[in-house]
Amino acid sequence: MEPPLTPRTHHMATIGFIGLGIMGRPMAENLIKTGHTLFLKSRREVPAELIAAGGTACTSAREVAERADIVITMLPDTPQVAEVLFGADGIAEGLSGSKIVIDMSSIDPIATRGFAQRINELGAAYLDAPVSGGEVGAKAGSLTIMVGGPEDAFARAKPLFEAMGKNITLVGGNGDGQTTKVANQIIVALTIEAVGEALVFASKAGADPARVREALMGGFAASRILEVHGERMVKRTFDPGFRIDLHRKDLGLALQGGRTLGVALPNTATALELFNACAANGGGDQDHSAMVRALERMAAHEIGQGK
Repeated sequence: MEPPLTPRTHHMATIGFIGLGIMGRPMAENLIKTGHTLFLKSRREVPAELIAAGGTACTSAREVAERADIVITMLPDTPQVAEVLFGADGIAEGLSGSKIVIDMSSIDPIATRGFAQRINELGAAYLDAPVSGGEVGAKAGSLTIMVGGPEDAFARAKPLFEAMGKNITLVGGNGDGQTTKVANQIIVALTIEAVGEALVFASKAGADPARVREALMGGFAASRILEVHGERMVKRTFDPGFRIDLHRKDLGLALQGGRTLGVALPNTATALELFNACAANGGGDQDHSAMVRALERMAAHEIGQGK
């Protein structure tokens, strides 16, 4: 297994990063801090601090792909990824040789397989590598990264993933990273719903929801969601880590995939409708823990109000 290591002795690859929003910006920053050369492109202007740190702004996705060995995208949804990859002046037009495209957005797993095939036909490798951990994890460089794609491309990209995250898993082939992310979002949404239902019940019954949460943290119902989002529900801190509108998109992907595959996802559908109720009441920009507000409206009771 010696030979593959020779081209990588200089493993400070040149990296393209497209999409510098809430998540992309700190992720790119962590790559620059690790000593990588970054070529940057965003829908808005490239943040000044990334340029100051040594990043280079590019005028198009095509230019990024021409100048970088590995191109990372971090975009809101499937259509934006399709546009940046294959639109006019897109990544596809700038690819050559043994470059790698890594999509770290959370998008449709089935569309992802098609994107990978088109990129492979141009001679480049494709990894889908969506993340979990939100803005906090992006800043701390502690994201969970779930990857789909070939092992050799994963091995080349691993040092970059290690600059951005902690729990990094090659799940399988292209699309499997996105499938894992959808599965993650199903569990998170349903657990938020469970915690919300339990705390609304406890609060309306007259118990102190903060103490109920504390008591449950020591038992079998303990979870990261009960810990972090349960506290948000009790303290009413609904400014987003992860917006309801983005979680609605992810559950939409789950149900769309379920229909295609012939899989029933009954509670995923319920969680999406609760998020839809929040959005209809102007809460689409709030943190996904604010799903509890839909449950509170149905109970005519807000957590922490007393009976």
